[in-house]
Amino acid sequence: MIEVIIPLLTVVAVAVAVLIGVRPLRRALISRPVFKTYKKILPQMSETERDALEAGTVWWDGDLFRGKPDWNKMLAYPTPKLTAEEQSFMDNEVEAACALVDDWEVSHELQDMSPEAWKYIKDKGFLGMIIPKKYGGLEFSAYAHSQVVTKLSTRSSALSVSVMVPNSLGPAELLLHYGTEEQKNYYLPRLAKGQEIPAFALTSPWAGSDAASIPDVGIVCKGMWQGKEVLGMRVTWDKRYITLGPVCTILGLAFHMYDPDGLLGNKKHIGITCALVPWDHPGVETRRRLFPLNAMFMNGPTRGKDVFMPLDFIIGGQAMAGQGWRMLMECLAAGRSISLPSSNTGMAQLAARAVGGYARVRSQFKMAVGKFEGVEEALTRIGAYTYMMDAVRKMTAGAVDLGEKPSVVSAIAKYHVTERARQVVNDGMDVIGGKGICLGPSNFLGRAYQQIPIGITVEGANILTRSLILFGQGAIRCHPYVLKEMQAAQNPNAAQGLDQFDRALWAHVGFTIANGARALWYGITGSHFVSVPAGVAPEAKRYYQQLTRFSSAFAFLSDVSMLVLGGGLKRREKLSARLGDILAQMYLMSATLKRYESEGRQQADAPLMHWSIWDSMFKAQLAFDGVIANYPSKFVAFVLNRLIFPFGHPYVVPADDLGHKVAKALIEPSATRDRLTAETYLPKTEQEAVGAVELALAATIEAEPIDAKIRAAEKSGKLNDNPDANVRDIAHAAFAAGIVSAAEYAVLKRRNELRDIVIRVDDFPMDYGLSQRLPVAHKAAA
Repeated sequence: MIEVIIPLLTVVAVAVAVLIGVRPLRRALISRPVFKTYKKILPQMSETERDALEAGTVWWDGDLFRGKPDWNKMLAYPTPKLTAEEQSFMDNEVEAACALVDDWEVSHELQDMSPEAWKYIKDKGFLGMIIPKKYGGLEFSAYAHSQVVTKLSTRSSALSVSVMVPNSLGPAELLLHYGTEEQKNYYLPRLAKGQEIPAFALTSPWAGSDAASIPDVGIVCKGMWQGKEVLGMRVTWDKRYITLGPVCTILGLAFHMYDPDGLLGNKKHIGITCALVPWDHPGVETRRRLFPLNAMFMNGPTRGKDVFMPLDFIIGGQAMAGQGWRMLMECLAAGRSISLPSSNTGMAQLAARAVGGYARVRSQFKMAVGKFEGVEEALTRIGAYTYMMDAVRKMTAGAVDLGEKPSVVSAIAKYHVTERARQVVNDGMDVIGGKGICLGPSNFLGRAYQQIPIGITVEGANILTRSLILFGQGAIRCHPYVLKEMQAAQNPNAAQGLDQFDRALWAHVGFTIANGARALWYGITGSHFVSVPAGVAPEAKRYYQQLTRFSSAFAFLSDVSMLVLGGGLKRREKLSARLGDILAQMYLMSATLKRYESEGRQQADAPLMHWSIWDSMFKAQLAFDGVIANYPSKFVAFVLNRLIFPFGHPYVVPADDLGHKVAKALIEPSATRDRLTAETYLPKTEQEAVGAVELALAATIEAEPIDAKIRAAEKSGKLNDNPDANVRDIAHAAFAAGIVSAAEYAVLKRRNELRDIVIRVDDFPMDYGLSQRLPVAHKAAA
């Protein structure tokens, strides 16, 4: 029998090889019918969908999607660094801006930053960091922009957001890329000097995350402008959630532009258009505000009905009418790479620094709370997540400085940095307990806890970012062949489209088979034979190998998912979200490894790196499981599971001993703690909540040997009969009994003073704030 089977299989193999290898034959017999079917089932893509997909660039995410990451390329990316001018700005102007803002005063007394703070950030160029020097701006790098926002965010959200928004997606960014020379020369110098405050209005009450569906319209018509009849547009809009809207002097507007009378040509729906409108232009309504979770950065609605504007108001002039959606999508990637990753990393750095110090200062059961294993667990997440978040922030900002507009990477950074910030702040609140839930000048974390959902919500709600964008956009943009196949199917020249499709299809088939084979081989061998750059840290070598295994398995699983589920994958949002989770975890691990190398492989920081990587590997494994377990075909699921994990699940949660080392780094002064929280604003006085924690931590460590001497005396019974030998007055009792010297007693007294400041919560008169809440009539009566 075998004598018959082997020749038969040989003939079949040769026939298949000939069929595939001879292009005219395979194109006629296979590619052509597949092409026809593919064209029928491929959904028609709207212009806005095409703009969104094609906007931005593919960067390191493309390597991760290909199954064979080029680690030499990643390690060769330059480490972002500040120039001397940028560093001086951080050391001086940024420090001074932080010192001018008291968050309690901002949030509970002024409900805004002080006039002095506003004047300072305008005069010193904070609002024009991205504007070139030839227009009077600072022309800072994306990394410097990120550094500034990170530090400001450790002080006050009102301060950081007021600086962040003018330098993110908004009028300045759009003018730089698309404005006419006249518009640039007029507006950019004024924006750079703070003479204009910009805002950009996109979101509608009826179109939030689905921004392309905004109902706001501009009708092309003729009207009077500056005493002359000119061609313009009559614009009606209703927008909300517009940051800086209540105080802006120049308002960017996005709306659908229509030309029903053909004044500009034959096209009736010209498309989404962006315009710049002065706040006091007739018919423009601003100057009302919202309170996003009681945050005090300016945010509010704007409206207008049938407001006439000349076509010169369009950013880029008449030539850019209808190009607004592409403009927004291209600029969003750069802005989203910096703003929220930076502000949320700053929040995490503050939590790591202050909560870690508090956990050493605060004691229960005669032991610092930070030494309890349960508290250690929370501190470990705080430390390791902050380390990884900062790695992602820096690597992503560095990409922007390289000229990239990384649309998928920016979405990963936005989603995962804000989600980890939520966990960090929640853990911090658990550690500081009652201190955290009582608002007041002494509370360093409560306001961050209140405002965490803001970052989760804006610039693409996290739920939709995870379920629709990370993989949905990534599968098309980052995959080496999918977009080519789609473009071939939409080619109006059928013969040319078939040729393009044939090339892309068979390259895709080879790509899938190769990744499947690699995934199986790496699974069988545990990826031990994957080659990695010779110069990487020995303690990190296995992570590069494991990441390569993840990349191959992910690329194969993605292709199988697209084949098995087809267009249904878009509707299977849970599966799409889990595939996005795998891609995202690989990017997070890449950034963490890059940081470890860039910072000189600091051995004291290694526990932060190791814990972060193990946590991400375990999460990626769970995401693989989630995809495979929910496959509609159980047979395909079985095969995938055996191929990707032939010997079961190798990845486990990070070890407790490793977590102990991470937590320990947060509760004692060290170079590791300083690197982890390098951008945190640190006041120098005990009158400031964070400053008090810093001083109390140093005093606590100095007092610990003396505390040990007192505990030994307690155990020996020397303080049994002393009524002052309680948790509050034990130092006085020990001094009176001659157990500690006068110098030691002075150390204990100073520590106790600072400790009491740190653990204190603020109380207020019964009528505090009541007058502000009374209706106007009641105020007058009072």
